[in-house]
Amino acid sequence: MTEERTSADDMQNPDYEVEAGEVVEEELVGGAPVRRKGIYLLPNALTTASLFSGFYAIVSAANGVFDNAAIAIFVSMILDGLDGRVARMTNTQSKFGEEYDSLADMVAFGVAPGLVAFFWSLNSFDKVGWAITFIYVAGAALRLARFNTQIGSVDKKFFVGLPSPAAAACVAGLVWCFHLFEPATWLTLLTMVVVGGTGVLMVSNILYRSFKDLDLRGRVPFAAILLVVLIFVVIALDPATVLFTGFLIYALSGPIRALFRGKPRKTLGATD
Repeated sequence: MTEERTSADDMQNPDYEVEAGEVVEEELVGGAPVRRKGIYLLPNALTTASLFSGFYAIVSAANGVFDNAAIAIFVSMILDGLDGRVARMTNTQSKFGEEYDSLADMVAFGVAPGLVAFFWSLNSFDKVGWAITFIYVAGAALRLARFNTQIGSVDKKFFVGLPSPAAAACVAGLVWCFHLFEPATWLTLLTMVVVGGTGVLMVSNILYRSFKDLDLRGRVPFAAILLVVLIFVVIALDPATVLFTGFLIYALSGPIRALFRGKPRKTLGATD
């Protein structure tokens, strides 16, 4: 990674050239502009892996291997969670990384889950099926765009709207749970509700806990690690059912929480 200090006049000079194909970012360091050439390899490699996993999910669904497609989406979720944390831990955040991560998320958590659900079940409803699929894909795109514009302006304890990875997990979990079932009307209707519902929840103003306020670096009671072991054991017994149920509960927690918060609280001593 090389740095070059340049003035504003130099940047506007028509003779000022950038190497073809090179990525150049500008930052202010000590009040002076600093040009950084190149990208950070590690976090962007993880983002690329997440993008590849989402693309693999689409290819698998097109070939009728729906369980692998669903699993690939969950793998994308893990990789997506790692790239940002690795960038922060190694101090390798960059504007390029943020934009690349957002585009990869659109494929892995927007296009991939929508097409997996469409190839699996919704294509039997012709125009209605692809319309619901588009609602999900468009919802993911709008959710990601809104998230990018709200960074630093909203409470970090909450997400505004259902996060796209959680929405993707609901869709992928549904496919993974029921991919061996014979086609049935009730299953197609359930798919329509989950895909369309998560698409709408992503662009809603409903608040969801982000869990970013949890202190994972501090000391905890010994029983906490036993709880972690128990969670892994339960997931290992039936990962498809456990993951689908868990993320579905999370998706429903937002509307339920908003419903109860919207009700006026009774004061002590109030009579019916």
